[in-house]
Formats: sequence, structure tokens, C-alpha cells
Amino acid sequence: MTTADVDAAPARAIVSDIAPGGGPEATPRSFSYCSQQYRVLFGSGTIARLGEEVERLGIRRALVLTTPQQRDDGRRLGATLGERLAGQFAGARMHTPVEVTEAALQVVETSEVDGLVALGGGSTVGLGKALSLRTGLPHIAVPTTYAGSEMTPILGETHHGVKTTRKSQDIIPDTVIYDVDLTLGLPPQVSAASGLNAIAHAVETLYAADANPLTSLMAEEGIAALARALPRIVTDPADAVGRHDALYGAWLCGVCLGAVGMALHHKLCHVLGGTFDLPHAETHAIVLPHAAAYNAAAAPAAMARVARALGVADAPRGLFDLAHALGLPTALGTIGMPSSGIDRAADLAVHNPYPNPRPLDRAALRNLIAAAWRGDAPVPFEEIRR
Repeated sequence: MTTADVDAAPARAIVSDIAPGGGPEATPRSFSYCSQQYRVLFGSGTIARLGEEVERLGIRRALVLTTPQQRDDGRRLGATLGERLAGQFAGARMHTPVEVTEAALQVVETSEVDGLVALGGGSTVGLGKALSLRTGLPHIAVPTTYAGSEMTPILGETHHGVKTTRKSQDIIPDTVIYDVDLTLGLPPQVSAASGLNAIAHAVETLYAADANPLTSLMAEEGIAALARALPRIVTDPADAVGRHDALYGAWLCGVCLGAVGMALHHKLCHVLGGTFDLPHAETHAIVLPHAAAYNAAAAPAAMARVARALGVADAPRGLFDLAHALGLPTALGTIGMPSSGIDRAADLAVHNPYPNPRPLDRAALRNLIAAAWRGDAPVPFEEIRR
């Protein structure tokens, strides 16, 4: 497998396109596309180029970030940096709690750190983003899951149980190193949940208010790559082709997440994860089929592309069946959400307006969340509204 270097610089293009969610008969429109500014290394064995990237960015004292579970992996990675290693912070946590960021900031200041290397999934990359945003330090992300956070100018932080989002070009990592080999040890169920999380980015990209032809192409290709890869990985975690396709698909889905605005699905997962401290990827896997069903009739072209990528006739049901086939939980109640939180989640989901193909209906959203809490199969909006 060869290594690919990709440098993306800011660019804008104005061309004619079909309106998002429409079909071939929809009215052509103009659109705006802005790429992000980052450097990507993709392939097998690319982590060997970490030292090269650290030197290129002028980092003399790098702080390696991990979760507690990946402490040993971070220690081994840090050892490859030699004299350029300032230390390790292994306290990254889900939903990027502000108190964790503040603790890491103390290490940055006392150890004279001038660069960050985040090894892991969305939790660790999120911490790297939070630190880089506050300090201006260069940030190298080394993803080991399929979350896609490394491709976005978005930072979600939790403070006193409330999750807020920041968006800025300064949040994007300077370099992302995708090494397929680093994902071989990712447990099958974690791989599957992380992959469904990535697919969610692409599904909402297809009906985003600011969708465009480039993001739609990447979204459909990303869904298709993950849909064919995840069953292979669950069957054989060492399947190199499956791992390559999954990481490739996750990259595409992450680019989509960073390029257009998200809608109902991400709003619900943001509310549920931040309010009830639910596992991030599993929450996305459970909610996605229900959110897709809510929007299906209002975005038929988008759902047709999702169905085509999955190789099924019905997109919401196909997403639900894929999660089930991968052995993932299908009920919010089984991953820690209390039934008493259903009404609160519905209230929060409609608290601030945001673009969505179908207008937000509090009663229907309450029923959607309740169905996801029970683990029901997704049903169309007209049925869930009853």
C-alpha cells in the first residue's frame, strides 16, 4: 500500500448545482464550497513520518495526548520523538470536559510545550483542538478510530453537564496522519460504532442546507466504503482491505462534517451525549436511523443516495439493520439514558433553531427519542408523529 500526501489549501468555487434534497428535476442553483487548510498523510506505516512532521512544524517540545486507555500507546509513540518529546498527558475524556482541558493546560505551561500530538479518537483529538485553540500551538492528529473529528473546524466542550460548540478555522489540526496499521487493534465493536458515527456525518451532509456536489460525492462514497468495510472488520479485525476502506471512508465523512452544517441527528446526539454522558459513537449509531426516518420524506434524493450507498431499498431501515448486523446496541436505554430524561431531551432539542429538512415538531421528536430509547425500528415521520 502506498502512502499519499494531500495538502488542502483554502479555495472557493461557484458553479451550478441541484438544490439539496431534490432530484434531477430540481431547480439548478449556485453554491459556495470552501476547503479546509490542513495536511494529510494517508497509508500504511505513515506514523513513521511523525518526526518529519514535528520538525516541519518547528516543534521542539511536543506533548503527546491520549486517553488513559491508550497511555502505553502514547508512551511508545512519544519515544520515537527522542529529544523533541516534552511529556505525555493521558487524561483525555469523552465530550472534552473543560476541567480536563484546564489540567492539560497546566502541563503545557509548566513543561514549556510548543506543539501537540493527539493519538486516539474523538476524545483525544478534541482535547488537542481545545488546547490548540487556547494556546495557538501547532496540532498533529493521529486518529486511531473512525470518528472524523480531526477533519473539522468544530470543537464540542462540556462544562457542568452542558455541551457547547465552537467553530473556527483555528481549531483544525495542522497535520493529520492516517495510518491504517494503527487501526488494526481497534476492537470490532468499537470499530463498528465509530464507523456508524462517521456514516452519520455523511447522511446529514446529503440533506444539509449548504450541501454542494463535492460534499455529496464524498458523502455517498464515504457511506459506501464504510458499509462494505465494517462487516468485514467485525468478522476479521485484521482484514487489511476492510481497515483501509473504513479509514478512507471515515476520512471522507469527516471532511463532509467539517464542510457543511449538520442538522437534527447531530443536534439530538449533542443533547443526549452532553446531558446524560452517553457514549458518543453508540449514541450516534442508535439515533441515526430514527433521525433519517424523520427527514426521509422531506429529503428523498438524499435518502436515495444513502440507500444506494448501503445497497438497500430503504435508507432508515438499512441503517438500522446495519447497526443490528454489526452487533451494536439499538436502544438508548441500554447505554445509560434514563427514561425520565426523554422529555428533557425533547425540550433541549427544540430549544435553539437550526436548519433541518423537516420543521422541528416537539411531540414528534419526543416520540422519536422514546422509540430510540426502547430500541424500536425506525418509522416514518407521519407514524412517529401520532
